[in-house]
Amino acid sequence: MTKINWMNEVEKRKDALIKDVQELLHIKSLLDEENTTDDAPLGKGVKEALDFMLNLGEKDGFTPKNVGNLAGHLEFGEGKELLGILCHVDVVPEGDGWLSDPFAAEIRDGKIFARGALDDKGPTMAAYYAMKIVKELGLPLKKRVRMIIGTDEESNWRCVNHYFENEEMPTLGFAPDADFPIINAEKGISDFDMVQKQIVQKENNNAQVEVLNFISGKRYNMVPDYAKATIHVKDKQSEIIAQFTEFMKQYGLENGNQIENGELILEVKGVSAHGMEPNNGKNAGLFLAEFLSKLSLDENASHYFQFVSRYFFGDSRGVKLGVAFADDISGELTINAGKLSFSKESSGKIGMTCRYPVTNKMETTKEKLENLLKTEGFQLENFTDSKPHHVDEKEFLIQTLMKIYEEQTGEKAELLAIGGGTYARSLKAGVAFGPLFPGRPDIAHQKDEYMFIEDLLKATAIYAQSIYELAREE
Repeated sequence: MTKINWMNEVEKRKDALIKDVQELLHIKSLLDEENTTDDAPLGKGVKEALDFMLNLGEKDGFTPKNVGNLAGHLEFGEGKELLGILCHVDVVPEGDGWLSDPFAAEIRDGKIFARGALDDKGPTMAAYYAMKIVKELGLPLKKRVRMIIGTDEESNWRCVNHYFENEEMPTLGFAPDADFPIINAEKGISDFDMVQKQIVQKENNNAQVEVLNFISGKRYNMVPDYAKATIHVKDKQSEIIAQFTEFMKQYGLENGNQIENGELILEVKGVSAHGMEPNNGKNAGLFLAEFLSKLSLDENASHYFQFVSRYFFGDSRGVKLGVAFADDISGELTINAGKLSFSKESSGKIGMTCRYPVTNKMETTKEKLENLLKTEGFQLENFTDSKPHHVDEKEFLIQTLMKIYEEQTGEKAELLAIGGGTYARSLKAGVAFGPLFPGRPDIAHQKDEYMFIEDLLKATAIYAQSIYELAREE
């Protein structure tokens, strides 16, 4: 086999690579469903980023294809089999508090700072240059190589869903959109609501507190960092305020209260985190619900908050719900109550994400939940399920990537399992592969997101060798 110094090839193209990354990062490729056109069904920003990649590829001699303005691909090589590299060019909203403009792609201290630098525009460009290197070196391949570019990874995956309804499934592939060394197991992801069935409203004249409104969280897959309740207190309001302050202080949570039009408003600040590991955050909604559950409430509210307290407070593993599960491949089942709401006019609701191990059967878990909910006066609604993904370590894909990672870094290639979902799960044989090296902080989705230029170059070399060895003639 030809001995190629892959890092050398990357260094030759370093300036062009950085320039192209910056140009891609300048594009504000946010989902914008309010301003769509036939040409840009998800908004003009994401379409502009897709066009940027397709035009760049065409200029460099790849065969481009736009698939319904939702996705596209760049291809080179010949052969019956197809190696797929799955990337995305959409980003999450930039948020506040950045030191520099989130789309300026400023370089400071050897890092490029921008929304999307790490997730997933930096890695997309690394994989693109890896393809370019293999192509420009004219290496003999027996598979076609195709970069598949999505525009809706951060939301509903309409891009890859549409893409694979219309285009062929790669024989094998990887997604440069997570961690190195190699993620070969992704838990199943099931999102659903538990909805309180209307209870006949009986006047509970002894109730000291009436809950008018309670809300926390916006997304299934985030731990809510804010919760608010508006309550009507019949008497001893100052006692309730004192109890509330003391309760939140006990858990080290910021809180506040105020009185508006005679009603008491309680607010709690928690700590946000990704819903795949709720223990990394502090769920403001669950803490406020737990406090309310201990008060003398009207009947509907009492039913809802007691339920939340009984099954969710202090338990992110589904133990109290009776659905706890773990396996050696991907660890424990987790549940995150990401959206909680209750109002006097409508029933209460808990919207959650359940990340379940690869050997767990969601059908069984769902049945257990439904049986429990029947006895509790709740029902399951809006149920969705994305099956777990696992590629056996003996497979050619894993063995090849492990060897390359170890050659390029001198580190052992450990296999990882995650509770998040990457595009790799849309491939029959696919893994998530980089770009975040062990020990680097994961600042994707956070303010001042960045990627080390050194890591960008190293990832490019790893991807170039991987493309060559996965697609080359045996």
